[in-house]
Amino acid sequence: MYLLPAAAVIVVFRLLPILSSFYISFFRWGLVKGSFLGLGNYSTMFQDPKFWQSLLNTVYFVFGMVPASLFLSLFIAVLLSKKIKAMGFFRTTYFLPVVTSLVAVSLVWKWIYHPEMGLANYFLKLTGINKLLWLSESTGVIKLALGGLGIQVPEWLGGPSLALYAIIIMSVWKGLGYNIIIFLAGLQNIPEQYYEAARIDGAGARASFWHITWPILSPITFYVLMVTTITTFQVFTQIWMMTTPQGGPLGTTKVIVFYLYERGFMEGFDRGYASAIALILFMILLSLSILQRRVLERRVHYA
Repeated sequence: MYLLPAAAVIVVFRLLPILSSFYISFFRWGLVKGSFLGLGNYSTMFQDPKFWQSLLNTVYFVFGMVPASLFLSLFIAVLLSKKIKAMGFFRTTYFLPVVTSLVAVSLVWKWIYHPEMGLANYFLKLTGINKLLWLSESTGVIKLALGGLGIQVPEWLGGPSLALYAIIIMSVWKGLGYNIIIFLAGLQNIPEQYYEAARIDGAGARASFWHITWPILSPITFYVLMVTTITTFQVFTQIWMMTTPQGGPLGTTKVIVFYLYERGFMEGFDRGYASAIALILFMILLSLSILQRRVLERRVHYA
């Protein structure tokens, strides 16, 4: 009986929407239920170049954000775990972006990236670098970087757009504090005696990290990796708020959740097609979670 309220919430707000999306994905479903299509929506989706482009943009976003967020949050957490003055202030400062509205943060960073009035180009100008268009730049970052060195590469080798990477930078900054707090909790649970014994044996800071800190933190690192990957695949708000037109320039920031929303609520209310995209995204996340668990769990050291 104690579990009944929680189970009811899970069924009503989790299980039923998933089953409903699965059912709707087999129909031509606009504002009202239409004809049965079978696998028609899925067939159309797999032949849709916009779907594949949005999936590729999402993969770019994940590979750009997850490693950066993981490395920076662990690095800063290790620094913040040291006993120095004003550490409480720094911990609070790093966590503030997490509790700030994502819409507000997106608008602030949109101003930072403004080509004429933004701080980003102001600091570039101070270093003698030409201003960038940032959120309006559809050229790939690899092509831009090599082009600055006089090396020309084809468009398909250009990599993700500068606009997408600009949003990745903002997203890493926004979510950094949450991962830092998780890592800090793990660091504070490591007995100091381990480090004292390592120092007696002549181990330096680097050896202590790789042979003590990293193995003991591996369960927390695994958790942070899983959660960050799942949430990054569902990025939407900052894309909507920071790009004009939304998903631009030239669709280079249009991620899969954005495309789902576009088809389901903007282009003819094609809820059947949007539900098919949602189910594919669910299967991708489920497969990634299982793969990460099987591949990485054997490297995790549970105390």
